[in-house]
Amino acid sequence: MRGPTLPTASPLMSAPDLAVRFETRSHGEVAFVTLGDPARLNALGSDLMSRFIAEVERLGARPDLRAIVLQGAGAKAFVGGADIGEMAALSTPQEARTFITRVHKTCAAVRDCPVPVIAAIRGWCLGAGLELAAACDLRLATVGSRLGMPEVRLGVPSVVEAALLPALMGAGPAREMLMLGETIDATTALRLGLLNAAAEAAEFEALLEAKLDAILAGGPVALRLQKALMRRWEGEAVEAAISAGIEAFAAAYESGEAQRRMGAFMAEREARRAARGPA
Repeated sequence: MRGPTLPTASPLMSAPDLAVRFETRSHGEVAFVTLGDPARLNALGSDLMSRFIAEVERLGARPDLRAIVLQGAGAKAFVGGADIGEMAALSTPQEARTFITRVHKTCAAVRDCPVPVIAAIRGWCLGAGLELAAACDLRLATVGSRLGMPEVRLGVPSVVEAALLPALMGAGPAREMLMLGETIDATTALRLGLLNAAAEAAEFEALLEAKLDAILAGGPVALRLQKALMRRWEGEAVEAAISAGIEAFAAAYESGEAQRRMGAFMAEREARRAARGPA
């Protein structure tokens, strides 16, 4: 799992940025959220994280929103980690606690968002960036991307949403990544299950579009219920999770969406049978 020397961000050249654009699809809106300043590998500083949390909460309140695509500015990095300059200036445990809690709230905003969130990873995805990606529902990457948790090399443990990594990639590989501080390539991350899919840079947009199309093909109410249910599964015992599933299944019928979609499926199946004629 040994990777190359970790990249260093260029000095701060402009204030961190947060851009949001929408695409209207036939089945609802998709929001593309672009994080950061490519000159700094889109590092997560306190100001950017605070604005990101507020924006994701605002987006999640939109009833027409179907999905969010989260990406970094430029092609060099998704997010190269938390702002090391800001972390280096922390002088007390309380300041450190406040900063890392903000990192957690940034990831939690994604996990608690009611619609699917896709991490579109191009380039470096390190530290807090990988924690943010782990908080997403799907992780897609270009094959040239590299992922890692180098915090121990900086004198701090990998924390908060790094706790999601063992379930995503296996306890052994996660332990190695966290304890050695090394990076892995996208092919390895895909094999371990940390990524859902990877593609060459020229084919990455097509991969992203295919995953979005698949999400949009699902029922909007059903998908929101599914995400909320999976969020509960993470923190509940099996029996409680099963009980929650029963309630979520029943809730899918409150809007009529389940009836409409199943009715359409049955009608389409009957039409195919009629077209084939008698057996």
